[in-house]
Amino acid sequence: MTAVLFVTFLDTTVVSVALGDIRHELSTDVMLLQWVVNAYTLVFAGLMLAGGSFGDRWGRKRVMIAGLVIFCAGSVVAAVAASVPVLIAGRAIMGLGAAASEPGTLSVLRHIYPDERKRARALGVWAAVSGLALAAGPVLGGVLVHAYGWRSIFWFNLIIGAVALLAALWSVPESADPSPGPIDWAGILLGALFLGSVIYAATSGEDHGYTAPSVIALFVLGAIAFAGFVVVETRARAPMLDFRYLRLPAVRGALVVAFAVYFGVFSIFFFTALYLQVMQSYSGSRTATVFAPMAVAIIVGSLAAGAWVGRYGSRLAMIVGCVVGAVGILLTRQVLETAPPHDLPLASAMAVAGLGFGIAVVPLTSAVLSGVAAEHSGMAAAVTNTMRQVGSAVGVAVLGSLVNAYLTGDLRDKMNAEGLPAELQPNAIDAVERGRIPHGVDITPYLKYLSKVSEAINTGKTAFHHGLDIALLVSAILILVAAAYTAADGALSRKRDA
Repeated sequence: MTAVLFVTFLDTTVVSVALGDIRHELSTDVMLLQWVVNAYTLVFAGLMLAGGSFGDRWGRKRVMIAGLVIFCAGSVVAAVAASVPVLIAGRAIMGLGAAASEPGTLSVLRHIYPDERKRARALGVWAAVSGLALAAGPVLGGVLVHAYGWRSIFWFNLIIGAVALLAALWSVPESADPSPGPIDWAGILLGALFLGSVIYAATSGEDHGYTAPSVIALFVLGAIAFAGFVVVETRARAPMLDFRYLRLPAVRGALVVAFAVYFGVFSIFFFTALYLQVMQSYSGSRTATVFAPMAVAIIVGSLAAGAWVGRYGSRLAMIVGCVVGAVGILLTRQVLETAPPHDLPLASAMAVAGLGFGIAVVPLTSAVLSGVAAEHSGMAAAVTNTMRQVGSAVGVAVLGSLVNAYLTGDLRDKMNAEGLPAELQPNAIDAVERGRIPHGVDITPYLKYLSKVSEAINTGKTAFHHGLDIALLVSAILILVAAAYTAADGALSRKRDA
């Protein structure tokens, strides 16, 4: 199960260090690059609940194996992609496979380890592997890109996916709900429509603006789908998501923390990696070196939290993990104030964030698995991981909008100051974002402004850093708010019980 977990979580971040190379070879901009990341997380998040529901009914191992086959097929599509749209399609197929296979890695643990203390230690290993995969993504990706190019990442995914498939066939026991009830097709459709619409709207709003009619229509569609989802799930005989479990403060707080922590994780994994590569010209291997201590810290934090939760419960560990993670993000933000940043202080600050992330993941997972009945373990696993993936996808979308707003706004101000005509500015901004002049652009009108090119590039670097600075601050604040909510909700619950 940890092999399956590793491959699905690895792919959430392994592409981050390849974005610079993809941008140059396929000639795309920062906005479209986010879809290379979000295509995976969007489908992964949108169909995770369905994957958990199918596993409970049809057999968790059977659905896991089917998902791995789909994941491997998507890896091949991405590896041979000759254009960004094909690459995005391959990533979406991989997300579909991950949505089917990943919930089983948690739900089967619920049955192998019925004792809560032993399960907490097992979850420590589970969280350590998931954290290792997330943090090792940039490290392994950097090594592969440096040695063999960005396509090698997806061939590597195919190999490790095939190994995970064989491991699952050999070792994972089959389990299912003994009396599953009918499949909640309406809930599956409405849940996927809600999550897909909202995440897609949040991401496309960066391109078209959040007041664009198409974006507003997507948000409205998502709201209608959510309302329908709530109505269906409260009346269904065998709901995909039983809302009664959300009445438990521990489960409620854990899901809030899951969203916030993974929102923050991607402020570092995506935007810090992109800033270092695109704006500071870090190679893939150098980026990997900076991220390596963070991978180690996530493992240490997860294993320590497994023992902690087994002895003392989830709530305090969850809060401590959030606080440490937020402090690490703020330290990372502080180190990035120097340009270029110094590698050792940056790696150390990111390691603090990684330690907090590792500590937080185990208790939030344990709280949900322990609060939901064993026969619904697929539901528990799916809703936990859905909140993680939604947090990461929304994080990339919202923070990407912030970064891009500062980048384009500051560049436009600089070009206005230098006297570049307004009709020439879009292609000039596009050139700074892409790192090259877009195909088919007549450069003749720009020739007399070439002496200002270096100033425009420096403005782009400063603007990107300004956006990253705000993005990291927002992430840290959100995680601290989640910790405060969990503490307050728990205190109110204990007061009511008394």
